[in-house]
Amino acid sequence: MSTLICNLPAIHVWVRKEYLKDHKSGHGEFVKGVWVTAKSMPGRAFYFETYLYEYAALFDKLPISAFVSEPKTPDPDMSLPNLQFWNCMDYGVTAITKSIIGSADYEINTRDHGSIRGEYICTLDNYHDSADSIDCSTAETPAEHKSHNLIALDNGQFALYPNNRMRIYDNSLTPAKVKTPDFKVSTDYYQVEHGYERDGLGDQDDYFWKTAKDRDIIKDRDIIADVDDQRAHHWE
Repeated sequence: MSTLICNLPAIHVWVRKEYLKDHKSGHGEFVKGVWVTAKSMPGRAFYFETYLYEYAALFDKLPISAFVSEPKTPDPDMSLPNLQFWNCMDYGVTAITKSIIGSADYEINTRDHGSIRGEYICTLDNYHDSADSIDCSTAETPAEHKSHNLIALDNGQFALYPNNRMRIYDNSLTPAKVKTPDFKVSTDYYQVEHGYERDGLGDQDDYFWKTAKDRDIIKDRDIIADVDDQRAHHWE
């Protein structure tokens, strides 16, 4: 089933009014709002839908750079490429909360402004939305897939960052001196059926079926048991 949009946590934000005026006016002004949904289209930034309750209006298709947590210009005032590192990868999108690390301290490594700390909100993740259409995206390619972690930054802006552009500090688990990751991107397709010896299960109708290897092991055990029995009788 195609999704295109997903619900978001009801986060109160301020919308930079120039985005509501198609950048023709409203600079330096701010409008109260609450996030409603996020929209994912391949090759574009995520588009956010916001309820502007003072106007009783919904406003759609604004990028993450349109929002701040306080009605003032942030410092530094980062551009959209600094706030969302990668474009959307497919129409299929879901929003989840990574509960175990949800309350940790986050630090993102921006393109132009160094490291900035923030607070985790949720994660937007893409997937190929239809098995009936050709997958032309990279949402399910191991070496290319990226998660989009939604972070409320200390400078007042919001960001969507992949796992490998963040550090996550848990008060209980993270040591005072952390190691520098020396990992490589995972590029393998892991699966458990293709490329192995056939198990020969097509002729099995038992509920608790056994593979050919299972049957060989049992047969070997039976042979060993018979030999042991014969030895035992021999010495009686």
